[in-house]
Amino acid sequence: MRGLGPGARAPARGLRRLVTAAVLSTSLASLGVLGTAAPAAAVPDDGFGGAARTTGASPSSSASATPSSTPSSSPSSSPTSSASADGDAGAATDGTQAPAERRLYLVTLTGAGTAGQPEDPLATVRLRAEQDAVLGRVGSPAPVYRWTTALNGVAVRLTAAEADDLAALPEVALVEPNSVRTLAGRGVATVGAATAESAGTGSVGGAGTVVGVVDTGLDPASAAFADVPGLGSAPGGFTGTCDGEGAWGQASCTGKVVAGHSFVEGFGADRVSASASLSPLDTDGHGTQVASIAAGNSGVTVRAGGDSLGSFSGVAPQARVAVYKACWTAPDPADDGCATADLVAAIDQAARDGVDVLELAVDGPARLDTVELALLGAGESGAVVVAAAGNAGRTRTAAHLSPWVTTVGAVRGAQRTGSVSVASSDGRTSGPVLSGAMAATTRVSGRLVRGVDAVARGATRAAARLCEPGSLDAATVRDAVVLCERGGVGRIDKSAAVAAADGAGMVLVNTAPDGVDADLHAVPTVHLDQADGRTLERWVAAHPLGRATLAPQGVTSERARVPAFSAGGTPDSPVLKPDVVATGTDVLGVLPASVSSDRWGVLTGTSAASAVVAGAAARLAAATGLEAQGVRARLVAGATPLRGVSVLRQGAGQVSPEAEDSEVGLLVPDRGDYRDWLAGAGRLPSPGVVLRTDGGTARRTVVNAGTSTRTWRVRVTGLDSADAVARPATVTLAPGERATVRVSVGASLADEGSIVLRSTDGLRTRIPVLVRR
Repeated sequence: MRGLGPGARAPARGLRRLVTAAVLSTSLASLGVLGTAAPAAAVPDDGFGGAARTTGASPSSSASATPSSTPSSSPSSSPTSSASADGDAGAATDGTQAPAERRLYLVTLTGAGTAGQPEDPLATVRLRAEQDAVLGRVGSPAPVYRWTTALNGVAVRLTAAEADDLAALPEVALVEPNSVRTLAGRGVATVGAATAESAGTGSVGGAGTVVGVVDTGLDPASAAFADVPGLGSAPGGFTGTCDGEGAWGQASCTGKVVAGHSFVEGFGADRVSASASLSPLDTDGHGTQVASIAAGNSGVTVRAGGDSLGSFSGVAPQARVAVYKACWTAPDPADDGCATADLVAAIDQAARDGVDVLELAVDGPARLDTVELALLGAGESGAVVVAAAGNAGRTRTAAHLSPWVTTVGAVRGAQRTGSVSVASSDGRTSGPVLSGAMAATTRVSGRLVRGVDAVARGATRAAARLCEPGSLDAATVRDAVVLCERGGVGRIDKSAAVAAADGAGMVLVNTAPDGVDADLHAVPTVHLDQADGRTLERWVAAHPLGRATLAPQGVTSERARVPAFSAGGTPDSPVLKPDVVATGTDVLGVLPASVSSDRWGVLTGTSAASAVVAGAAARLAAATGLEAQGVRARLVAGATPLRGVSVLRQGAGQVSPEAEDSEVGLLVPDRGDYRDWLAGAGRLPSPGVVLRTDGGTARRTVVNAGTSTRTWRVRVTGLDSADAVARPATVTLAPGERATVRVSVGASLADEGSIVLRSTDGLRTRIPVLVRR
């Protein structure tokens, strides 16, 4: 549906100087790594070799032989190990100077890729010539990747000294080492004896659009990805292909799955797990779940354990799916993730192919880097760029702080709950009745046994306390309800261990402040928070022969709230993040057969939330024909604010999967404004407003996206400590007409609120406002 993309713009000026100006003029403390690129040696290597692990980063990747992100013939694809922090040559054992270590660097040249330039059939040739000229300054090493669409850059193996030399060139915007980032999912839970619900609800939405998913790949062997008649017309302008690579044959692409590529050069083919497929095929599960949540077919029956659990639909069931595998599993799960070189190559390919929505459920640092610059180019190609905020909670700032990315946090809404009631073995003494999260619909009773009191032969008490696989004694656990502490292994791995020991149920207790999840466990399970967990631990210690009953309580009606794991924004940034939140707990999706024989599971994390918003973006694009910036504006304008939640945790509020129902939105400026802003030559193109406590004025443009003339009243809500005024007091707009709204604050304390525009017939647009020191 490439009619959505905005028109061409003038060639961008050098990003190196542009970003430096932005850093100086707008004090981008949390976005300002671009500027004059710091000497490469200043970025420490953690010993991971070609893919250094960084805070908030994640491993991953792969390589595709495409003109825009081509892996060139080069040295071995495996990253060099044991690179020194400064790259200086070490002394050889014979006293001679050893060759300097080489590692993989990402080198971005100034200016935009072809997506940000006027159409020119020779543009790619020109950009490659510029890349060759830069590489010629350090001996012309063969690049591992070339990027020409989303940005102008290469991934190449360099010594630290060579990286410093390139960083000093005026035609180079940024040089940084390849690093590894984590996915933004908090774990997959397979379906057990439970009732599951999907994020999508209808049979239509997203027709004619393509959702590109940069993740762990896709297992297409599911009815959710079948070529069905209800998909509607084929997307126009999409040029992606489905390469037959290894286990991913040409038949893997259908009318539903329209492209498949994999990128592994940054992560290293020799570093992937033995079970991984060096192809777009997903053997992890995360990518398949994300793709199915965003754009899985509707009307797909969910079956688990022989039981029918209802019907499944993705948010945009008529959208097509393009697969860009850039995240990989390693022999040690702690090393799983997505290499930045592979992520950029995947983004570059997706931009070249012409996806309408680009979904990236990968964590990252709260700064402007090569991945963020590639996402800018993807937006310039006409894609709505949606990314997960990450799961660091309050310990770290949300990822993807760039204003051209729709950054998504998670919200926990209605949740299935259950109770744990306990009594003495003779039934004469009753204990507390505790409530927690419970997905199962089956009531179970049995002896209450602590995992630490049921240690299997050869296992440790520590392992049994956590109910790690193989740690529980079957003779002790048989037909019992087992109390397991959180930690060590995945939550569903614990219930699987209980089931393997013939247990009847499980009570999972938090040992630290954290949320509770209604996972789809192998046995009926109630998940208790830390306080209730302590209460139950004390009771069972005093009543070692007691019994427990787990009973489902149905769906709670508590108001939506942001879970503790969802990363928030920072008041130190001029960009208000996250942009929006969406359902991010216990979201049903498809799993590969290699992960679950039932093929279904639930996903929790901001990755699930970003998948919901990606699907909503596809629905909006199909229903309205808006360009990418208009779709992003409508997502924000149609969001519902959550009561009592900071804008730094929720942005504009919660996005509904049926976001096309909103009738007016804040217009985000055209794509060229982003580069103007980076140059310090334009207003910040962001829907949220950030002002300082010493006073100031911000302006935002709104447009009537409805079909009739309307009048809106403009007012400020919140900002109680600020002398805030919004002007004009009313605006009357014909369809397509624009107006500028200003909000001014005097000297005040730090505060937050919003500008609310409410029409005479009840439509509402909300612009979040943060006043910071």
